[in-house]
Amino acid sequence: MKLIIPSKSLALGSLILLLFYGSFKSISDDPEYTTVIASYKQPIDQWPQPEIQEGAVWSELQAISRDTMYFENQDLPEVHLGKLLFFDPKLSSSNQISCSSCHDPEMGWSDRREVSLGNDHIQGKRNTPALYNIAERTSFFWDGRASTLEEQASGPLEAHHEMNMKTAQLPKKLSKYPAYKKMFQEAYGSERITYDKIVAALAAFQRTIKSNPSRFDAFVNGNYKALNDQEIYGLHIFRTKAGCMNCHSGKYFTDEGFHNIGLTYYKREYEDLGRYHITGKAEDVGRFKTPSLRDLLYTRPWMHNGLFEDLTGIVNLYNSGMHMIDPTAEEKQQDPLFPQTDVLLKPLKLTNQEIKALVAFMESLSASYYKMPRPEFPK
Repeated sequence: MKLIIPSKSLALGSLILLLFYGSFKSISDDPEYTTVIASYKQPIDQWPQPEIQEGAVWSELQAISRDTMYFENQDLPEVHLGKLLFFDPKLSSSNQISCSSCHDPEMGWSDRREVSLGNDHIQGKRNTPALYNIAERTSFFWDGRASTLEEQASGPLEAHHEMNMKTAQLPKKLSKYPAYKKMFQEAYGSERITYDKIVAALAAFQRTIKSNPSRFDAFVNGNYKALNDQEIYGLHIFRTKAGCMNCHSGKYFTDEGFHNIGLTYYKREYEDLGRYHITGKAEDVGRFKTPSLRDLLYTRPWMHNGLFEDLTGIVNLYNSGMHMIDPTAEEKQQDPLFPQTDVLLKPLKLTNQEIKALVAFMESLSASYYKMPRPEFPK
């Protein structure tokens, strides 16, 4: 039997291949990776400490529970009335647009558009926020201009590019329908229809719109097989190196605050000065409300302008640090309104494997897709 000895070139090639593949060694082979995974398979108060920057307002992540009273609440007279009003296009001047036109339950209580589309097919300027867990918000709209759901209702009802309805005329319009007068009687003890009762009913229904528990919630509650190792590692990156918890924390993954993340498009095509339009404060230029990350797979496209629908792409943007248009001291002096990106944002230096893990974890937060039959409206 003849012994075959590999040539020097073949041996060298094998060595190069070995070194090449070794450089792409899976992170799961790292002993530290295994240690990190194990550190999360225990009660949340024993998890590793998150990495939070000074000045951030945050709270530890929490699980949510299933709403066991959902169906009972739908039968409450005020909620039932609010549901009909929410879906009824008679609340618009054209009788063609309802609240559900932009907040469709089959589209994550949003509309899957970059920006809203309303009266006369006029486009709005901002992405439609989803209504999941809306009862837990402390302010409403991307710029926080409303402090209650009832106050929020007048915005889309009156806006010429949304429902274009004069709210002073709405009670009289609905009073033409005996069935509505009966439902207001059942809900409020009087068949007299008023604007305050209309928005109260709308708010009562919207407060029943809640996320269902996701695989993340099952994991927090002790089912440590609910997330795979990559997702658990992504949870760790979320809480530490990626700095996500500086803004996305607590039960609903939001600090309820306002931040400039570098997407103001100052003096450019998509310019939007955000909260500045409400407060008039220079420091609020380009600040927008932190959205919840729950059920985010059903609420794309994302950001206040709806320009982003690829989650990995968004993570890559944050990985860059987002400081794309920070002014110099001289520019800021010459133009006090020149927007400045939030100091909480900085280059993250995430590896490709860390980015994939982070995306996998965030995708585990979605669990609420369902259809809601549209009710029959009074005629």
